[in-house]
Amino acid sequence: MTATIFALATAPGRAGVAVVRISGPGAAGALTALTRRPLPKPREATFLRLRHPETGEVLDSGLAILFVSPRSFTGEDVVELHLHGGRAVTAGVIEALAALPGLRVAEPGEFTRRAFENGKLDLTEAEAVADLVDAETAAQRRQALRQMEGALGSLYDGWRQALTRALAHIEADIDFPDEDLPGGVADAVRPQIERLAAEIEAHLNDNGRGERLREGLHIAIVGAPNAGKSSLLNALARREAAIVSARAGTTRDVIEVHLDLGGYPVILADTAGLREAAADEVEEEGIRRALDRAARADLKIAVFDATAPVPDAATLALLDRNTLPVLNKLDVAGVAEPAVAGHPAVAVSARTGAGLRDLEERLTALTADRLSTGGVPALTRARHRSALEECRDALTRALGAPLPELAAEDVRLASRALGRITGRVDVEDLLDVIFRDFCIGK
Repeated sequence: MTATIFALATAPGRAGVAVVRISGPGAAGALTALTRRPLPKPREATFLRLRHPETGEVLDSGLAILFVSPRSFTGEDVVELHLHGGRAVTAGVIEALAALPGLRVAEPGEFTRRAFENGKLDLTEAEAVADLVDAETAAQRRQALRQMEGALGSLYDGWRQALTRALAHIEADIDFPDEDLPGGVADAVRPQIERLAAEIEAHLNDNGRGERLREGLHIAIVGAPNAGKSSLLNALARREAAIVSARAGTTRDVIEVHLDLGGYPVILADTAGLREAAADEVEEEGIRRALDRAARADLKIAVFDATAPVPDAATLALLDRNTLPVLNKLDVAGVAEPAVAGHPAVAVSARTGAGLRDLEERLTALTADRLSTGGVPALTRARHRSALEECRDALTRALGAPLPELAAEDVRLASRALGRITGRVDVEDLLDVIFRDFCIGK
């Protein structure tokens, strides 16, 4: 990390203000080269004129803030340049920085990676930075903020410290068998290990709430041709996302839209109409994809035509505890008691909008039930889950180990698995994977 890095930290394009960030041992020198003035006081915004270090051409006038190591985001000397947000301005400043010796453009996520490597963040907090940048709903923002503030890392570090204490007791029993130590030291830590294993198991059994909150709850709209699935998708999306036609079989592929339901992210998918005899091989493939999406969805909206004499059999077959039946075409056929084959339903008219508010409220409640974490730190990534499963399995082996030496080794492995989540041990091979999806300048 001897190089000094720089990047545009705000989105490229036309804007009122753009921020260029510089980090590394040459950050302060770069500011001096651009301004030809003494360094400003640290942590104070100072109005300065920036010039090209080679030609002397004025590039812009703006604010500069100097953060001196270690009191900065990365733990290094950091300079932030707050400029006018025109493309020519930012391009000129970036070009001027590139002309300075020892400076280079930052890689994606390199600022946050340096913050981790300098001990400013653990890995869970670093991952939360990316989640916060990508957050599209209030619930995603709240989860990312809790994780960035250390809620998840503190939980795992607390478990790891408990394992370290248990391991010390077991190893004392092994190393000093003839000393006058309290009787049954190794046996005394067994309840602690059992309790910790139970806590980790409960943490794992969260139905993937945190991961699904990051990615969005998948809801599939299924039903017979012309039941009004595409019209319902458009009504919920409040735009013409899918083609609507009176001809059956218009939808052949899966069409997705992203929604914000009560602050929770939802991926709503319109699918091909379900029927036994497909018109051609294209519709047959569409039906196959519809059934596959329904099987993988977190929640299904089963749309039935309220004007049909009997409910569609193929759609009825998909009803289960993760399905919300919807009777559509309320504007054509009146519905006294909304129900389908004994299942309570929501009656709507995708054409007029009648009943849509009730449907959105039901969907929001079902989504919140599946995604709400209740303020408890939740797993947010597959790598967290994998490490915790490895930790749980090691603790299970330790509880059944015939020798204290074997139990000690499994407790040590469990502790290392927890340490990999926060970055305390053995993570060098993970860093490229974790930071490669960050935006440049973060």
